[in-house]
Amino acid sequence: MTADHPRCSAKGCTVDATWAILWRNPKIHDESRRKTWLACDEHRVTLTDFLDMRGFPLEVEAFEPR
Repeated sequence: MTADHPRCSAKGCTVDATWAILWRNPKIHDESRRKTWLACDEHRVTLTDFLDMRGFPLEVEAFEPR
């Protein structure tokens, strides 16, 4: 992870993140708590599919580093 641009959350990936995947596990957390995974273009689909298969509510939005 660089200070000005965090990396993708996929295991072993070193590419800058371009997407933010906001999700939560409804069995553990209420609607006010969401976690964020970052994804590059290549891993956006695999990371969202992983969460979707488990029935976790999620949103995907473009990632803008601060």
